[in-house]
Amino acid sequence: MHGFDKLIGHVKTYGFEHRQLYAVSIMIFFFAIFDGIFSFITPIYIVQQGISESMMGIIIGTSSIAGLLFDFILCRVLKDTKYRLIYLVVFVICMIYPLVLYQAKSALIFIIAMALWGLYYDLVNIGNLDFITRTSKAKEYSSNFGVLRIFLDLGYLLAPLITGFLIIEIIDYKPFVAAWVFLILAFICYFVTIFIAQQSRQKNKADKQITSDGFLSEFKLWKKISHYIIPVLAVSFMLNIVDAIYWTIGPLLSESMSFLGDLGGLFMTAYVLPPLFVGWFVGSITSKYGKKRTAFMSLFLGSLFLMLFPVFDWPIALVVLSFLSSFCTSFASPAIAAAYADYIHETPQVEKEITTIQDSFVNIGYIFGPIMAGFSGQYLGHLTTFCLLGVLGIFVSLYLLKFTPKKINIKI
Repeated sequence: MHGFDKLIGHVKTYGFEHRQLYAVSIMIFFFAIFDGIFSFITPIYIVQQGISESMMGIIIGTSSIAGLLFDFILCRVLKDTKYRLIYLVVFVICMIYPLVLYQAKSALIFIIAMALWGLYYDLVNIGNLDFITRTSKAKEYSSNFGVLRIFLDLGYLLAPLITGFLIIEIIDYKPFVAAWVFLILAFICYFVTIFIAQQSRQKNKADKQITSDGFLSEFKLWKKISHYIIPVLAVSFMLNIVDAIYWTIGPLLSESMSFLGDLGGLFMTAYVLPPLFVGWFVGSITSKYGKKRTAFMSLFLGSLFLMLFPVFDWPIALVVLSFLSSFCTSFASPAIAAAYADYIHETPQVEKEITTIQDSFVNIGYIFGPIMAGFSGQYLGHLTTFCLLGVLGIFVSLYLLKFTPKKINIKI
């Protein structure tokens, strides 16, 4: 009830001025259920076709390889494309994706399906960032990203529970049909956002964008911008490795009922639940400690709990550790998203470069994450994989805490 009261209070505080935020958030909620269903069933579905865990990790990683290639192309073609058009393209791709995945029986068809998955996931991230920077005040970036993340994670929380009712022994058509239903609900909400947007005043982006003569000069511009914001990009990379590993071997761990017993389904639930609480007060935390420092400390604390997985290898302890680790790292995602929004606000002439660089590091995390999860999970074990992930997160967060400057200014 406390979370619901906070939601009501948030609505009353912002009133109709922020009604579009909640319309998009509800749309993202239904989309997250759609995507969460496929995030849960895809590793199981691939292994169900007789493919090994290591090969499964490589196949899932190709989704982000495709996304990384799309990022560079999108940076060339995106000018001042608004989130409404981006979301529309997402819905078109999402209608096609289940058809390809359902028909997949070979590695090649799975890779084609993963390419579609990588593209629409990229576009959603780009659309969300454009939406917040176009419709929010700079001081509200953290809190608005927090609200958007709450609805996103609520969808990902419900998706495995819904999928669990639809899977008996093997994955058949039922999860695919259910996912389409939620996609249609998201599309209905999309029309609501269009109606609200027509009545709302939105910020215009900078008219003068930095343009490059070719791919080489574009790459040099990416390199220059990345040099300034590399600490923030490093956190994005780590957070998405964590998320990728959870969604790659987490469902397999949950399905190992002989190991986790009746608590198998709670493992992934414990991972996706904490952001529902964190999102409400992440804005006050970042305003006190700063966006970057909040993200670094969140990654450090969350990694400590991951490192303990092989030590406390009984069901209840694993569920608790999963919850505590996720609770800590949940502060990092909206904090980092708000930092990117700040950089766009301060240097709007390179908005498309910042957006696509940020999304590229998301993709790099999702390339390495599934591949690491597949090989490490198969040869070292699932719990050891989480432990090694925790060690890497501690090293990265301590380095960033020590060497990252308090203020980062992009000079172009």
